[in-house]
Amino acid sequence: MKIRIQHDKHGFRMTNHTMNKKDFPIFKKNPGLVYLDNAATSLKPKCVIDAVNDYFSNYSANVHRGIYDLSAKATSSYEGSRETVREFINAASTKEVIFTHGATEAINMVALSWGVQNLKSGDEVILTISEHHSNLVPWQLVAKKTNCAIRFVDIDDNGVLNLAQLSKLLSRRTKIVALPHVSNALGTINPIKTMIQKAHAVGIKVLVDAAQSAPHLPIDMQQLDCDFLAFSGHKMCGPTGIGVLYAKERILENMQPIFGGGDMISEVYTTHSKWNSLPWKFEAGTPAIAEAIGLGEAIKYLKKIGMDEIKKHDAELLEFAIKRLQKIPGVKLFGPLDPKIQSGILSFNIDGIHPHDVAEILNGENIAVRAGHHCCMPLMQRLEISATVRASFYLYNDERDVEKLAHGIKKAIEIFNFSH
Repeated sequence: MKIRIQHDKHGFRMTNHTMNKKDFPIFKKNPGLVYLDNAATSLKPKCVIDAVNDYFSNYSANVHRGIYDLSAKATSSYEGSRETVREFINAASTKEVIFTHGATEAINMVALSWGVQNLKSGDEVILTISEHHSNLVPWQLVAKKTNCAIRFVDIDDNGVLNLAQLSKLLSRRTKIVALPHVSNALGTINPIKTMIQKAHAVGIKVLVDAAQSAPHLPIDMQQLDCDFLAFSGHKMCGPTGIGVLYAKERILENMQPIFGGGDMISEVYTTHSKWNSLPWKFEAGTPAIAEAIGLGEAIKYLKKIGMDEIKKHDAELLEFAIKRLQKIPGVKLFGPLDPKIQSGILSFNIDGIHPHDVAEILNGENIAVRAGHHCCMPLMQRLEISATVRASFYLYNDERDVEKLAHGIKKAIEIFNFSH
């Protein structure tokens, strides 16, 4: 579905989706809300809320275990969502789609299963200095267990990765490269296809943290060809508590599960157990059934709009925001500041005002932004700052939201100039 462009009476661009905020019930309760914290979590459309409520209200049974009708319907809906995810990322098989509680758990599963099995003293893991803590701390835990080393690819002052440095770091000691598709703090879109090809050329596995890209960019596993990919449902209009680990089938077959219990086994004896087939081998216990169903509905909602259209919308809104905020004296923007290599995330600071104070003043204007280190403390250290204000956009934001943000920033500057 094409996003139809119109303009309001003030000349701001509007689309059929930013105009139609009635898809999102939160705007009925709070019609003046300017929600710009989408990198943390997105809002939920009514169709997703209805799908979750329908499960709890009409067929709230467990999956895979019952021969009665309610359980069969629950199983069909749960596994149907797995197929929806498979189609969304173009995985070769549903065997390669593992439901997790989020991207964090997915990355931990790779680190604590594949990593502990395959890494040893003298081996190296390559990360980037712009990692979210979720793709750094798990590898630190593995390094303590295996005595492997962690190496980092640096960025330039605009947040762009140093590809030449990556080439120098890759060696026979490197066993895996783990990197973000999109920086959650700066919005930088990393050239992951090139990085995957460089790693694979010398037999090195690659994990992609797609928490910030899956909601905003088309993802095709047959084109990317990474070995592992992780993302969360709640950042892409889905419920919290659900995420996805994609991994190539042959790799999953050789990985050991890190959680034991019901449903992940085929046979259990007093001395040992045999694992279930994929993907259930990695899904111990009762899964997040309602959340998985909600994620499937969220993906259907996004596909109706079209991921290419969402990408285009984000880029156009980011470009407008960059130009608008650059006009405000005292505002410093971080990141590439180029929509071609930056997703809908814009971090900034205001001279003389702490980011937390800026966020508090904006909150008073009904504008929701994030302030802090964004779970990227090494990146903040690299940029020689302690925190930023982060405005992150999604399909229901428009130029009017950016304009309100700009007015809120000006108000913060006026307040602090007056008080000082």
